[in-house]
Amino acid sequence: MNKRIMVTGGAGFIGSHLCDRLVEQEEDVLCVDNYFTGSRNNIRHLLNHQNFEVLRHDVTFPLYVEVDQIYNLACPASPVHYQFDPVQTTKTSVHGAINMLGLAKRVKARIFQASTSEVYGDPEIHPQVESYWGKVNPIGIRSCYDEGKRCAETLFFDYYRQHGLDIKVVRIFNTYGPRMAKNDGRVVSNFITQALAGEDITIYGDGTQTRSFCYVDDMIDAFVAMMATEKGFTGPVNVGNPGEYQIGELAETIVSLCKTSSKVIYKPLPQDDPRQRQPDITLAKEKLDWQPKVGLIDGLNETIAYFRNLAD
Repeated sequence: MNKRIMVTGGAGFIGSHLCDRLVEQEEDVLCVDNYFTGSRNNIRHLLNHQNFEVLRHDVTFPLYVEVDQIYNLACPASPVHYQFDPVQTTKTSVHGAINMLGLAKRVKARIFQASTSEVYGDPEIHPQVESYWGKVNPIGIRSCYDEGKRCAETLFFDYYRQHGLDIKVVRIFNTYGPRMAKNDGRVVSNFITQALAGEDITIYGDGTQTRSFCYVDDMIDAFVAMMATEKGFTGPVNVGNPGEYQIGELAETIVSLCKTSSKVIYKPLPQDDPRQRQPDITLAKEKLDWQPKVGLIDGLNETIAYFRNLAD
């Protein structure tokens, strides 16, 4: 029998790819989104599918539906979007978690939290392991997202301990691929849109700060594997590509792949921007039998092709 699975933030970049996968697996999918950063275009191809349903709803308000599993992805995830309305960002993480956990408790659903590597802040250890508590500024311009996600994790584990809720928590490291928003301010989409337009590539800082980039298909593999683990294995589990790249390297690679004459320019690094970001995925390998398969060049080519089509 098909499982009834709800995906909050299901019209977003990662959420829409998750909906695709679950529909392919012939599950009954309820996509919930308020379209603050998600887009109907991301799920348009699914709208007539018999196993797919969409509900426009803001998770900061309670929701009453009957489901077997919940993937909680709802939250603006790029600095441009989460800093636009920081109070609402915190509410989405915290009130959204409370509402989804309450629903899961009522209907006895397994619930998955899409947390983030931002819970580690500007880390003092490298690469980051799940046991590291992080170094986060609680009053900075990124705190609405960082601390909101940290509080959501707290709520998940308190519901697990207090109510025996069946929870799964992953910490997502930088993810990229088709359906990223052009204006989301993330480094991959920024560089690609600037390169395709022949504009200067803007690097904040000196370009030596590092990130690890995971292609979206690999990320969805990890989500599905985590949701399928035995009851009692809660995570958190780091999910990302451990390949580490300097931002300057990434810019040069994208300029080359886009065959553009764009020049690289440098601007000051924003407040609390982490200098290093690289996941230790030992736990994901052990518990999920998962590691990324898509190399950076292949993934960037797919992403560039998507943005070229948008421009046409």
